[in-house]
Amino acid sequence: MDFSGQVAVVTGGSRGIGRAVVQGLTQRGARVLFCYRERTEAADETLALAGATGAEVVALRVDVADPAAGTTLVGAALARWGRLDVLVNCAGTASFGPIETTSLERWRATLATNLTGVYHLCRAALRPMMKRRYGRIVNLASLHATGGFPGQADYSAATGGVLGMTRSLAREMAPWTITVNAVSPGFIATELLDVTPPEVRSWGERTIALRRSGTPAEAAAPILFLASPLASYITGHTLAVDGGWAMV
Repeated sequence: MDFSGQVAVVTGGSRGIGRAVVQGLTQRGARVLFCYRERTEAADETLALAGATGAEVVALRVDVADPAAGTTLVGAALARWGRLDVLVNCAGTASFGPIETTSLERWRATLATNLTGVYHLCRAALRPMMKRRYGRIVNLASLHATGGFPGQADYSAATGGVLGMTRSLAREMAPWTITVNAVSPGFIATELLDVTPPEVRSWGERTIALRRSGTPAEAAAPILFLASPLASYITGHTLAVDGGWAMV
């Protein structure tokens, strides 16, 4: 996969899958702007890892839940490099608890980051992609989106919305040669998995065909493929990256 000359915006790039995506893009020639919400030290670590290859990589502290997030990030990429080829929405947040204990504040916060944040970024990215008649958008969802998961109704609802938005945008953007796809990870060893109780994680890993959680790099690889020119005839698709857990 070659991203030479391309420009990518990645949300949630300071850690986990987002960091692995930033590294994968820069290793393959892309110029990358990524955002993070709070952890400056983690963002600096991503900058150091991604910049070790000599690639151009920039970090901005932006909360994707902010209505201005899309115009801020896309605008910064355009101002610096004059184009946008790839958008990868990796920013996410999750917690664990039965729905009767889920406050309205938590519900809104989860949807604001995991769903509305995707809306903000996609909306801002589409116009410059349409002008060039090319673009790749990859949205991170979750197996929760289709299978549900006890204790995470808010996260399941948000990621389910991402899948619906992905399919709708794929149909809307096809005339401009812009593809829009989603990746739905299962258990991936990131901080989002850390909110899952140990007994639930143990049960999950026993039922996964490969009998283990995946790594951020393993989740990033299919994202990179869908973001590349190689995936030119794939759009509106949701790719499960789950070690053979769901098999649907």
